[in-house]
Amino acid sequence: MNPNSPNRQYVLERTRNIGIAAHIDAGKTTLTERILFYTGMIHKIGEVHDGGATTDWMEQERERGITITSAAVTTEWWQHEEQGMTKLFPGQKQRINIIDTPGHVDFTAEVERSLRVLDGCIVVFCGVAGVQPQTETVWRQASKYHVPRIVFVNKMDRTGADFQSVFDEVKDKLGANAVRILIPIGAEDQLIGQIDVVNQKAIYYSDDDKFGSTYTVKELEGDLIDLCKEAHDELVNAVADVDDVVGEKFLNEEPITLEELKQGIRRATINNLLVPVAGGSAFKNKGVQYLLDAVIDYLPSPLDIPAAIGMDPDDHEKHIEVVTSDNEKFVSLAFKLWADKFVGKLVFFRVYSGVIRKGDTVYNPRTRRSERVGRLIQIQANEHKDIDACYSGDIAAMVGIKNVTTGDTLAAENHDVVLEPPTFPEPVISMAVEPRTKADQEKLGMALGRLSEEDPTFMVKTDEETGQTIISGMGELHLEIIIDRIRREFKVEANTGAPQIAYRETITQAAGGEGKLIKQSGGRGQYGHVILSVKPNEKGKGLTIENKVIGGTIPKEYINAVYKGINESMTNGIVAGYPVIDVHVEILDGSYHDVDSNENAFTMAAIFAMKDGFKKAKSILLEPIMAVEVSTPDDYQGDVMGDLSRRRGQIQNTESKGKLSIVHANVPLKEMFGYSTAVRTLSSGRASYAMTPSHFEQVPTNIVEEIVSDRLG
Repeated sequence: MNPNSPNRQYVLERTRNIGIAAHIDAGKTTLTERILFYTGMIHKIGEVHDGGATTDWMEQERERGITITSAAVTTEWWQHEEQGMTKLFPGQKQRINIIDTPGHVDFTAEVERSLRVLDGCIVVFCGVAGVQPQTETVWRQASKYHVPRIVFVNKMDRTGADFQSVFDEVKDKLGANAVRILIPIGAEDQLIGQIDVVNQKAIYYSDDDKFGSTYTVKELEGDLIDLCKEAHDELVNAVADVDDVVGEKFLNEEPITLEELKQGIRRATINNLLVPVAGGSAFKNKGVQYLLDAVIDYLPSPLDIPAAIGMDPDDHEKHIEVVTSDNEKFVSLAFKLWADKFVGKLVFFRVYSGVIRKGDTVYNPRTRRSERVGRLIQIQANEHKDIDACYSGDIAAMVGIKNVTTGDTLAAENHDVVLEPPTFPEPVISMAVEPRTKADQEKLGMALGRLSEEDPTFMVKTDEETGQTIISGMGELHLEIIIDRIRREFKVEANTGAPQIAYRETITQAAGGEGKLIKQSGGRGQYGHVILSVKPNEKGKGLTIENKVIGGTIPKEYINAVYKGINESMTNGIVAGYPVIDVHVEILDGSYHDVDSNENAFTMAAIFAMKDGFKKAKSILLEPIMAVEVSTPDDYQGDVMGDLSRRRGQIQNTESKGKLSIVHANVPLKEMFGYSTAVRTLSSGRASYAMTPSHFEQVPTNIVEEIVSDRLG
C-alpha cells in the first residue's frame, strides 16, 4: 500500500530530516547558511561574525556568535543533471528539513533532542582542529540513536588545514568505517575544488563567482589521477565488505556500475556500516552543492529507517510498531518547546505516522488529556509559515497545546502509545536567584517556569530550609544565558548567588531499612510499615525498584504510595542533603492496619525506611568530573599540566598537532571555576580549552567536611 497521501507536496521517498552537529566554532551555522542560499531559501548570505546568520535569531546568539537553540529550517533541493556525473535522484525536487544544533557543551540537551527525531546527520569537523571533545560527545549521541552520518571536513581554506589528517582521526579516534567521497583539491589559499571519488571527476569552483554558484566538471589530471584511484579502490573495497549486492559482484569480478556503487554506499550508510567523508570550505563557498547531493544520495528518507517502536503506557512490556505512513493513526514526538513572543508556546514535533491538520484534536497519553491544535507552523529559520496539514516524516511546530513537556508523545484521540523520549544529562551547577524587587516575584516565577518547560536540563526548585529559589544547569554559560533571557524576554532584573556545584550522593554497600509511621491522636490514626533493602546500582542506571511483597502484607492499593515515598527520598541524601543516584531498592515486607492505614502513611513509612537503609549502606558524596582538553603552544605545556594537577586533575594523555600540544585531563568541576582567565594568563593568551561533563566520582574525605559545613551552615 502506498504510504503517501495524495495531498502531500513531497512524497516520503523525497524527504530528508537531517541535523548539522559539531564542536563549537567548526562552522555549522555558516554551512547551514550556505545550504539555505544554494537551495534558494535565502537570497543573501548572512555571516555568523557579523550577526546576520538566519538560524541564529536570538539576540544572545548574534552577540556571542554561537548557536544556542536548535533552529528548524525547511528547504528544498534537486540534483542537477550533469554530463558524465552519476547521481541517484537527478531532477527530482527533494524536501530537506534541517536542524542546526549548538556546539557548546552547555547546550548538549539541544543536540540530544534533535538527534532523537532526525533520520540523518552531517557532522562538521574543522580542517585544522580535527576531532574535538564536543564532536566525540555528538558522535556518541548519534550512535546511541543509530543516526546515519556524513562527515564534512570544513575550513579547508584555513592555514594548517589537513584533510587526510582529519580523515585519519575520524577513523582512529571515533572508530568510524570512514570512506572519502569528495576530496578537496588544494588547501589553505590554494583550495580550488574537489575530487568526486565515485564519478572520478574533478570539480573546479570559479574564482570569478564569489558566491561559488558556478563550477566546472573536468577530467582528472596529474597527481589527482593517482589520489582518486587510491581513494576509489578503498571505497569499492569498503562497500564490498559491508554490502551483499556490491560484495557479490566484487567477488565474482563482475563490473560494478557507478549507480550500483552509489546504491551500495547508500545502503551501507543508512545501516551505519559506513561513513562517507567530504571536504571543502563553507565560508569560501566551495563544496556545499556536492555535499547536498551526497545528503540526497546517501542519507535516509523516513521510509529507509526502521519503524519507530512505541509502548503501551499501562504496560511497558507491550510494544507497538509505529509505521511510517500517512494512512495510519497519527503519532508524533514533541521534541522541543519554545516560548515565542508573537505566537505564544510553540511545540516542535516530528510526525512518525499519520497526518495532523489544523483544528484537529491531539491526545497526550502521559496526561490522558486531549487538546485542540490552533495553528500548524513550518519554520523557515525565524520566519513562520502557516500550513494546513503536516504529514508522516515531517517536522513542524504547533500552537495551542498547553499541557505538554519535552519528550511527550502526541497522538490521535484515544490512541494509547508512548514513544521513547530523549534522555538528558543531569545538571552539574546551580545558583540561587531572586528578583531585585518584590513586585517582580511573580514575573520571575513565571519566567523560570516557562524556561524550565523549554529546556529539560534547566531545573528550578525551592530550598526547603532557606526558602531560596535554586536554578540548576549544565554550566556557567548555560545559567548566564538563562539570566540574560529572563532580563530581556521577561523584563525581570534578578540577583544571583555564586555558582554552586551540583553534588550527588550514593551508597557503597547493601543494607536493609525499616520505616514505621504510627500516629494515634483524636479520631482516625495513621499506620504504615515498610521493610525494604537498598544496594548500589550500576553507574548511570539511576533508581530501580522491585516489588517482592508476598501475601499482601502491604496491600496492592498502597504499593504506588510506597513507590512515591522511595522516589521522594532520593531527592535528599543523608550526607549533605544532595540528590541520591544509582540505587536498587527491593520492597520486601511490611504491615497495615484495617482502619488507620492510608496512602500518606505508607509514603512516609517508605521515606523512613529509605533513610534507615541509607544510614546503614555507607552513603558517600560524589562530585562531577569534567573531561578537559587544553590546546596550548608547546612552550606552555609544562605550566598547563602543573596547573591542572594543582586543581586535582588527572592527566589522561597528551598529543601533538603541529606546534600545539593537546592535554587531556579529568578535573573536578569544583576546581574549574575561573579557569578561562587562569589558562589565558599562563599562556599569554595563546591557549584555549574545552570541557565536557564526564562522570561522577567520590569526593576526597578532606573536602567532604568543607562541603557539608558550607551546605548545612
